[in-house]
Amino acid sequence: QVQLVESGGGLVQAGGSLRLSCAASGGTFRDYAMGWFRQAPGKEREFAATISRSGISTYYADFVEGRFTISRDNAKNAIYLQMNSLKPEDTAVYYCAASSGHYASTGSYGRWGQGTQVTVSS
Repeated sequence: QVQLVESGGGLVQAGGSLRLSCAASGGTFRDYAMGWFRQAPGKEREFAATISRSGISTYYADFVEGRFTISRDNAKNAIYLQMNSLKPEDTAVYYCAASSGHYASTGSYGRWGQGTQVTVSS
């Protein structure tokens, strides 16, 4: 089973950027579709972006509005989330996740990292 570890979170001012990373181990990385999800205080976890096994296809939540870019490096067993033009409402714990299903099937993600905190100050 794949294991996931996120990094790169932190405190940033509104309008700033962060790049999240997720390192995978313990499985065949290219067998998994991958995604980033987030959970804000008092809210349910929601998907932000997903990427296909090859990295060719991506899927973004409406709130992203072109500000985030998901990518993966199958040689390094890693995915990334470049986040630009951050807003205070982007404040959340961000989770890396893996799926054995279709990359756009956001309910199919069953393997999760521990999360990394992103805080955007106004």
